[in-house]
Amino acid sequence: MLKTTSLNLFKKLLLTILLMGCAGKELTQPITQTKINNEVVFYNEKSEIGTYVSSWKGFRTNSFWIETAEGLIAIDTQFLSSATEEMIDLAEKWTNKKFILAIVLHPNPDKFNGTSIFQKRKVKVITSEQVLNRIPSVHKLRTEWFFERFKPDYPSLEPKPESFGKETIEYKIAGIKLKLHVLGKGCSDAHVVVEYNKNLFVGDLVTQSFHSWLELGYVNEWIQILEKLQTLEPEKIYIGRGFSGDSELIDRQINYLKYVRSTVIEFKKTKPQKLTEATKEKILNKIFSKYSSYEYQGFVETGIEAVWKRL
Repeated sequence: MLKTTSLNLFKKLLLTILLMGCAGKELTQPITQTKINNEVVFYNEKSEIGTYVSSWKGFRTNSFWIETAEGLIAIDTQFLSSATEEMIDLAEKWTNKKFILAIVLHPNPDKFNGTSIFQKRKVKVITSEQVLNRIPSVHKLRTEWFFERFKPDYPSLEPKPESFGKETIEYKIAGIKLKLHVLGKGCSDAHVVVEYNKNLFVGDLVTQSFHSWLELGYVNEWIQILEKLQTLEPEKIYIGRGFSGDSELIDRQINYLKYVRSTVIEFKKTKPQKLTEATKEKILNKIFSKYSSYEYQGFVETGIEAVWKRL
């Protein structure tokens, strides 16, 4: 079972205030900030991009929408069904427009769980063939982890978005052009990154003030993806967890992953090939000491053995 960092009420409130303030800086003022049922939504009438941030119960997951002349495009569909419904309702109310498309960036439930809710509203949901092929096995595993804990707010049926193909494409819709980059292994086995007007929507490939999901251990491949994204010279990065910002966020994420890698290698050189609990604890303590302000230590605890094996 996934472990998460417990937070007292004061710390939750403080971090929510900080997150709201930082997210507001990424957009031109004035900005509307609404908090309902512990969910936070950022909306600015002068920006075409809106941000929805789930509660701690939903792992503080970001979803975004792009406003076009003809409707809204969602980037990722949320973890809990109630969060998906709330995001859709608020975005459509504020913009006075309907969603016409949703895009799933990689095969993890905080990205794909809301698929059927969009589809019930006649919204097309798409992803790459590679991501689509991984959803069944990931959904099965995560349902074993999460369904009893979150029912009836966790979907039991397998999400089924449509595939746009297995190659990077330019996708034209509602008078705008998106570039859907098909990428390989990172925090998941497959990824899509959406490029729009020098903005990149990268999902959990980049986080801010949160530890990264290391379950699969693909640290080297992940760094390579990020270095590729740097060559696109983006002006703004919209990320899966934490507040969005400029391209410097990619640099921070690379440094974080390199530190995880170097720490594991440091202990692996002096210890037997088998990762003992004592060595694991030392590795984790060093990472947590370096990034002491980061939330969700469980994201590292879940994956450090996989990182050890792959290095």
